[in-house]
Amino acid sequence: MSALHIRPARPDDVAPILAMIRELAVFEKLEHMVIADEAMLHDALFGARPPCEAIVGEESRAGETGEVVTFALFFHNFSTFLGRKGLYLEDLYVKQDRRGHGYGKRMLSALAALAVERQCGRFEWSVLDWNANAITFYEKMGAAVLPDWRICRVTGDALTALASND
Repeated sequence: MSALHIRPARPDDVAPILAMIRELAVFEKLEHMVIADEAMLHDALFGARPPCEAIVGEESRAGETGEVVTFALFFHNFSTFLGRKGLYLEDLYVKQDRRGHGYGKRMLSALAALAVERQCGRFEWSVLDWNANAITFYEKMGAAVLPDWRICRVTGDALTALASND
């Protein structure tokens, strides 16, 4: 019998989190976009001014040391309409061989509890439009998938060009 313990990420979790980020990128067919390394992730989570936080789910079995099998990376944003901060989930991942045990639901619930504790006005995340399983899962959890919103992104050379426009 195994149990999942959800806790804040620690510096020694950086390597397993990065490994799961890479697994997630492969699943989303975006592995070519991953440039993060352990030093970058460590600085983002534990540096002088960390822009994000993470929780991990550690699975342990009787007599064994726990293994990190799921993570969620998140940060605060702000709603001008609500006048309150929100909690934005950047990535949630459960190792493929550990799915079907309710770990994703427990991670979302832990984040929702954190959002309530921190008096956030909302808890948001994005989902790829082709990931029907995730969309169904999120809707069952009470999430509304907003059909009228699209993500706008500027990166690389386009970001540099935009920054130099007056």
